[in-house]
Amino acid sequence: MIDLANKTILITGASRGIGAAIARSCVEAGARIVLHYGTSKEAIENLASELGTNVIACLQADLGNATEVADLWTRGIEAAGHIDALINNAAMFAEAPLDQGTDEWLASWDKTMAVNLTAPALLSKGAIAHFKAGGTGGTILNIASRAGHRGDDLGMAAYAASKGGVLALTKTLARGLGNENIRCFAIAPGWVETDMAPSGAQGIKAALADVPLGRMADPSEIGALAAFLVSDLCTSATGATFDVNGASYVR
Repeated sequence: MIDLANKTILITGASRGIGAAIARSCVEAGARIVLHYGTSKEAIENLASELGTNVIACLQADLGNATEVADLWTRGIEAAGHIDALINNAAMFAEAPLDQGTDEWLASWDKTMAVNLTAPALLSKGAIAHFKAGGTGGTILNIASRAGHRGDDLGMAAYAASKGGVLALTKTLARGLGNENIRCFAIAPGWVETDMAPSGAQGIKAALADVPLGRMADPSEIGALAAFLVSDLCTSATGATFDVNGASYVR
């Protein structure tokens, strides 16, 4: 049984989809949580109401703004006193065709990198300093993507590159910090039934064409795995990436 009763966890992008599912799974296992959101204030308030007193705070921050990212970690510590695990879930998924004008394409690239890669790195930097100061270690879990391994459509080059960076960041931190009892994991989902997934009969059919399991993952599957990984039940798996893609990409 997963027991997170003694854990306090900061989850980014928690207002919907995978982030909300992770929050539910962690609270179900007894964790206290700090929820981050970008713009969906009503959604995060509804989730906090659903999850009750285990929610310590709901904190807004633009993860494309490095100052706000650094402040988010500080505000999380101020609200919780101590944080045991950081779950970097928030991400953006924006198409930028290669035939776009250079300025427009580069702006999309830069924003995607800021939200998907730089923000997790900055939050991890704050978490590591906090974990070291506390002397008890901690856990960082990064939600990456199948695209970080196999690539994606040409218009999604920035997304794929950012998620590849997240995977490399996870491995680097795990290798460098294991001797200080700081564990780092990644989950690399394929298609998950969220509002970021294709919709409509044709879109869904195309997405599932190369998924042997024949369906998208449910967000609760990612939530359950996330709760397990921050539970300390298998700390020797630090540095590992867990694929959840219906066998559409098998390494």
